[in-house]
Amino acid sequence: MKPDPGFLEFLRELLEPLGLISTRKMFGGHGIYCDGVFFAIVIEGRLYLKADQQTQLDFLAAGSAPFVYQARDRSIQMSYWSVPEEALDSAEQMQPWASRAIAAAVRKQAATQAAVTVRTVRKGSRTRGA
Repeated sequence: MKPDPGFLEFLRELLEPLGLISTRKMFGGHGIYCDGVFFAIVIEGRLYLKADQQTQLDFLAAGSAPFVYQARDRSIQMSYWSVPEEALDSAEQMQPWASRAIAAAVRKQAATQAAVTVRTVRKGSRTRGA
């Protein structure tokens, strides 16, 4: 499905109260960033927000579903969830959902950075001890 530039512009306006919103082509769709934090994707004309262990149950309780794609002979579930339909009605209704997604993305970045730091320290310890 061809991306709809009108939908991307609508999302920019809807999410604008949260910070500087930008988009980038990726995954056959678009990634959405807020102040440089990658927190959402648009695939096949649908918005999916980042979720993690702290927020996934909120999305599930609201009737949202994860983004799932087919890879070879299996289905892969991503950590991006559809938004409740009413969240697309206004910035006020979108804000709590997008804020959850941004927080989940920031937690993921922090965890990734911590893992890189640990690997770097361990690698340095082995190098010095050799």
